[in-house]
Amino acid sequence: MSASDFVVVARSLTKRFKDKVAVNGLDLEVPAASTVGLLGPNGAGKTTTLLMLLAVITPDSGTIDLVGQRLPRHRSRALSKVGFVAGYLPLPENLKVREALTIFAGFYGIRRPETVISHAIERFGIGHLTELQSSELSSGQRTLVSIVKSTLHTPALLILDEPTASLDPEVAGRVRSALLDIHREFGTTLLVTSHNMKEVETLCDRVVILSGGSIAADGSPTEVAAKFDTEDLEAAFLEVASRSRKFGTADDRLAGDRGGEHR
Repeated sequence: MSASDFVVVARSLTKRFKDKVAVNGLDLEVPAASTVGLLGPNGAGKTTTLLMLLAVITPDSGTIDLVGQRLPRHRSRALSKVGFVAGYLPLPENLKVREALTIFAGFYGIRRPETVISHAIERFGIGHLTELQSSELSSGQRTLVSIVKSTLHTPALLILDEPTASLDPEVAGRVRSALLDIHREFGTTLLVTSHNMKEVETLCDRVVILSGGSIAADGSPTEVAAKFDTEDLEAAFLEVASRSRKFGTADDRLAGDRGGEHR
């Protein structure tokens, strides 16, 4: 496969915070049109890795090519093809949901935004929310609107940080189905972090588990479970967490700097 066949190519990524190593020489390739779960116990390096992939923080060493663009030099060009979903991201407080989506569609340079927004509203089933102000939304509703917003421009890469953690089971199932529809229809790559292993098994064909800032396992959910001689992915995840519990990384500190929010 050539470099153009990958939406993420990270080489020897390393990030330290004072005397702690958060990410330790990480090599990660994510092919275009794939579905990948990036997992690990708290402090494993997930948050730091995601923030480096989004060029929010700069690695101490190593390189990142995001949708074919080298970071951080071409960050704006790369991020125009990326969507990012996290429950802790804010929405404009004093706008109705449809108004906010229209503004974001303008940021993305979407032609015929009314049509695109209407399709997205129908796909995710949020018609009942469109006339509410963002300030009136519950935490789960905010996350749902954020997911819709991040898919408007049919990104090449959609990074989902605990996408359904605050959603009730029925809504979460609808969201997963819609995300897989987008993946199949547009070839959007899904890069998912989650502590819900059933969700990961639903969304992801490949799983990468981090521990101590390095890759502890990489393969299909079935292959990862077999590596640790466990019955399923959840048991494999718990095995990795048990082995790494005595080790701490600076990813915990980073989460603390963000007000205790850790994904």
